[in-house]
Amino acid sequence: MAKKPEYRQEITDPTGKLPPRDTDLEEVVLGACMLEKDAYMNVCDILVPDSFYDPVNQKIFQAITTLGFNQRPIDMMTVTEQLRQDGTLEEVGGAVHITELTARVYSAANVEYHARIIAQKYLARRLISYASAIETKAFDESNDVDDLLQEAEGQLFDISQTQLKREVTQIDPVINLALEQIQTAANNESGLSGLQTGYTELDRMTSGWQNSDLIIIAARPAMGKTAFVLSMAKNMAIDFNTPIAIFTLEMANVQLVKRLISNIADLEGEKIKSGQLSPEEWDRLNSRLRGVYSAPLYLDETPGLSITELRTKARRLVREKGVKMIMIDYLQLMNATGMKLGSREQEVSTISRSLKALAKELNIPIIALSQLNRSTETRDDKRPVLSDLRESGAIEQDADIVCFIHRPEYYTKSGEDAEGNDIRGLAQLIVAKHRSGAVGDVKLRFVSKFAKFENWDQGYNELQETLREAPRTLSSKMNSMGAPDAPASPAPSPFNLGGAPTSPMPDIMPGPNDQNIPF
Repeated sequence: MAKKPEYRQEITDPTGKLPPRDTDLEEVVLGACMLEKDAYMNVCDILVPDSFYDPVNQKIFQAITTLGFNQRPIDMMTVTEQLRQDGTLEEVGGAVHITELTARVYSAANVEYHARIIAQKYLARRLISYASAIETKAFDESNDVDDLLQEAEGQLFDISQTQLKREVTQIDPVINLALEQIQTAANNESGLSGLQTGYTELDRMTSGWQNSDLIIIAARPAMGKTAFVLSMAKNMAIDFNTPIAIFTLEMANVQLVKRLISNIADLEGEKIKSGQLSPEEWDRLNSRLRGVYSAPLYLDETPGLSITELRTKARRLVREKGVKMIMIDYLQLMNATGMKLGSREQEVSTISRSLKALAKELNIPIIALSQLNRSTETRDDKRPVLSDLRESGAIEQDADIVCFIHRPEYYTKSGEDAEGNDIRGLAQLIVAKHRSGAVGDVKLRFVSKFAKFENWDQGYNELQETLREAPRTLSSKMNSMGAPDAPASPAPSPFNLGGAPTSPMPDIMPGPNDQNIPF
């Protein structure tokens, strides 16, 4: 008669402490799984074989898991037979030990509660093992500290992912929540249930950016991805006072803010870089920047941002600053360093899934910019499609909304399309995927001099209004553009925000043929 093998010698950590475990509770759970037919279904999402500290218990639960996976009955006899097929029956103490496990259990009523205790102790052991391994490597001076830090981030993220499971919810409270959101949208003057972007047609199509959505905005280089995000951030954070966070992995905060200043003050990028502004332009800059100070716009320029870092910072921003939306420029510059991934495509897939999980966890929309591959350049039709998303098809699967920025003018010299229509300044925001709504095109106007996007009719209407109100002044200014510059007067200080602006120049729409994005 086989006997249960003597348990291995207890392993202690360097402090002399025993690892967290409860082998008696493990045996009770195993016995309950073999005693009650529904017990395994109550614990299968909580426990895995490695959750058990005793290797004997690991083998028994592995046999139970195999039976459950194959939808076969789980009882004392079937588990014994499965262990025999696995070749591990004698290792666990034979059929006698299996019988002893079932004899120790009188009820499986508390099996789920017991399973959660075992799962918590397993998680504690994983943390101890992880910390011990990192400590050992940290003492080895041959290891690069930066690489070690990234590895630690990846392992900790992997452990934390096991804690994101949520319980099943009965439909009644969900219905009440949905009705509450519908009522809120009805009471909103804009009629939107999500965050307003300032782009009328886009808001109408999406009802605003919705909480927990992952939104991908993709385009080829020079289409204006960053300009679009900045224009939208300006609308939301400055015009609507919505707290926004931007993680810029491609450029420094100062560069980003200079582009934002060009957008807000209608100043060309070259002038912002050189500082060669006229007194009138200084006045306009000072006047318009007053509304930017204290705006709820938060910037982070961490290069090579990892998913773990983003999660930590995002949680703090939501908790401490009340951030309602996060923008990332751009997805392919992020990394999942520390995780054992076979390829860059798998890494991008992991990043994409993690961004969607983070959006759900924080219950806010997350916008991530993405590059497109070069397929569009080799086609006659330059409009992007979903298959053009770069490096991973998982981006398309994980995203709730996928938008493409397309400027047909970029691919023509005449400023006209094949039908002879004037497309100068036209930018199309193509909503190619919308999990909970319609797809289609949104017409926007791209103002290249100021690197900003506007509603399609906005710039045209402003110009017509200016022409009606001050035709002579505008004509005089336009006629004097080719004249020699007048002697320059000393420019006012850019920090003189307290003085009154002196006769600001009417806003003039830039020429539609400008295609280059400044700086």
